[in-house]
Amino acid sequence: MNKKQAVIIVTLLALIVCVGVVATKLNSPINYVNGLDNNGTSNSTVSSNSTKSKSTESDTTQSKDSKSQFFEETRLTRDQKNAETLQTLKNFIDDQNVSQDNRTDAEKKYTALAMNANYEMKIENTLKSKGYEDAICSIENDKVRIIVKNKEKLTDKNTREIKDVVMSISKLQDVEIEVKES
Repeated sequence: MNKKQAVIIVTLLALIVCVGVVATKLNSPINYVNGLDNNGTSNSTVSSNSTKSKSTESDTTQSKDSKSQFFEETRLTRDQKNAETLQTLKNFIDDQNVSQDNRTDAEKKYTALAMNANYEMKIENTLKSKGYEDAICSIENDKVRIIVKNKEKLTDKNTREIKDVVMSISKLQDVEIEVKES
């Protein structure tokens, strides 16, 4: 595989990420900004005539929604950042005024970022298939950071399982794991 084919493949990966970001934006509620639902009313408002049990139930639902939202928003932010960085690197690679050494360096960074994005997605999907409610993976500077959504704290077995998944997919050994309890 030559450089041109590698650039084409990486460009296609970047386009897939961009399409995923756009699809996520289009499938999310349009008016949901700063705690407002589709009707323009605040989600945190509980009507004055509701009972205490309804209020507690609403708070519990909101807490679960905010934790689910954390994973969705973090994933979306990460994907947007990756897409922007990939586009910047692509523009740099395509610029004929840039020296060949700088273009080669940009191609390496582009390929590494695209591969890391692919690894992150594979790790997240594998962890979900192993029974975790949700997971966020971030790979930066040969370090992997995993945030898992789980009902309870992780056991040593769970931690080893997560590290094994990360190492088998990304071949990186520096793994930091954090738990968001649901």
